[in-house]
Amino acid sequence: MSRELTGFYRSLAEDTDPRGLAAPDLVRRYADRRARTRAALGVLAVAALVGGTAVGAQTVLSAAPDTRVGPPADTPAPPSPTPVPSQPTPSPSTSSPGPSGSASRQPPSATRVPPPARTPTSIPDSAFFALAAANDTGAGAQFDEGRVLPALCGAEPGASGIVRQRTRSFPVKLTGTPDDYVVPDLYYRHSITIYRDGGAAATLDDLRAAVRECPQQQLGDVIRRQKLLPSSGYGEESVLFEVRGPYQVPDGGPTGEVVNLVRAIRIGSVVTVLWDQGWEGSSTTRSQFDADSRRAVAAIRDWLR
Repeated sequence: MSRELTGFYRSLAEDTDPRGLAAPDLVRRYADRRARTRAALGVLAVAALVGGTAVGAQTVLSAAPDTRVGPPADTPAPPSPTPVPSQPTPSPSTSSPGPSGSASRQPPSATRVPPPARTPTSIPDSAFFALAAANDTGAGAQFDEGRVLPALCGAEPGASGIVRQRTRSFPVKLTGTPDDYVVPDLYYRHSITIYRDGGAAATLDDLRAAVRECPQQQLGDVIRRQKLLPSSGYGEESVLFEVRGPYQVPDGGPTGEVVNLVRAIRIGSVVTVLWDQGWEGSSTTRSQFDADSRRAVAAIRDWLR
């Protein structure tokens, strides 16, 4: 402290307090001690506050009952999340290269449209049915280029749109006929014709119309009558009609009436005609004719597979 300040201080003490003032160095020491005391008391107060708060919180927590509900001791741990399966990669059988080389999905096989049936261009011998052993006379069949239908007032159903046609003729004996009986009971003319698209169905339509429009006709010295009969269950559609006329012996007049049957059957673009021409005035046996019609359909279906 400067000498002037010490002098002023002493003069002031003498004027204000007869008891005198403490020396400046002593006053400074008192001030420093008081500041340290206040700081220590502040620290102790903060420590006491923090300690009391901690003790009180611990007391409250220990006194309060534990209300948390947990799983029983034997409860198994929750299962781990199931991983989401990734999108399966298309297998080679369900994908094919697209235009740019990438794989493209193909439609399921249940929705694929089958290719159209191929129209045959030739008719093998196996397309014709074989007679049952009991009906075979052993004479065999003869292939020729004759008519496939009887005359119908000049109409020629099925004469156009033909791709290929084959015709054969052969005798037939009925079941139970003695082996030494050489005269056949029936005589079939059997044809198979392949038509262009739509020609087979049109042929059967034309045949129905021709029979309706020709209920009878004059053939030489006799009159023959035609009539449509019900027919179902043969191929995709069929037409059955009868040809009825008098039976004539070579050396005399009419001696009776003969009824022969004709059936045309369509299977796809193929039409087969079974025509019983009879043998020496014999009429058609319906049960035999129907059985042979079914054999004809089965043989053509086997051929077209």
